[in-house]
Amino acid sequence: MINSFLMQTKYKYILIVIWLLLASLGTFTVFANHTSSALFLNSISISNTIQRIFGLTAYALMFFQLILGSFMDFWRKYLGSFALKFHIFNGLVVYSLIFLHPLMWVVVNYFSTGKINPYFPFVDVCLLCQSWTDWIYNFGRIGFWFLTIGVTAGLLRGYNLFMRNNWRKFHILNYIAFILIYIHSLALGTDVGSLSFSVLHGPSIFIISAIILFKLSKYFRNRFEEN
Repeated sequence: MINSFLMQTKYKYILIVIWLLLASLGTFTVFANHTSSALFLNSISISNTIQRIFGLTAYALMFFQLILGSFMDFWRKYLGSFALKFHIFNGLVVYSLIFLHPLMWVVVNYFSTGKINPYFPFVDVCLLCQSWTDWIYNFGRIGFWFLTIGVTAGLLRGYNLFMRNNWRKFHILNYIAFILIYIHSLALGTDVGSLSFSVLHGPSIFIISAIILFKLSKYFRNRFEEN
């Protein structure tokens, strides 16, 4: 019993250390690639710096969230109930950062133009976009919408019978949201291509894609066996 407790405690500390490293990766990347004078030149640059840190940190922790959630039964063997609690905590952090990332665009735009425009980063989806940049913004917006649905379904599963029975179906949108956010990140900003962040950014899409394929193959295999 004592050995099991000590083992779980060790794994908890390892998980927290990994989380802290990923949580600090965005901030490290931004400060490693730019001088402090450029990052804090004026209100616009300060707001833009915060926006970039929020975006990079959200991406890193969302990757962590999907890894943790995809194999929850496995993690529970080593972490006990702490695995689910940490999964919920990290999910709230991720969603908060992803919400704050476009919100900081509103702040940057206000300092740049004197206008407040929350419609553009959150809602303004174009069906016939005029440029690749507009499409890239679209991927970010739709990714945010999908993530909102997935997170809401997860939070409501303990309070709503329909969500309790079907939350996993909605939760799949989190994987789609990650892919859309990955595409969104490719053409916006140079930070994702830097050495420090590319170590995570490049492999992450292959790992998540592999998990999606694994989940799909398992689903269809179970359906085939049932029939």
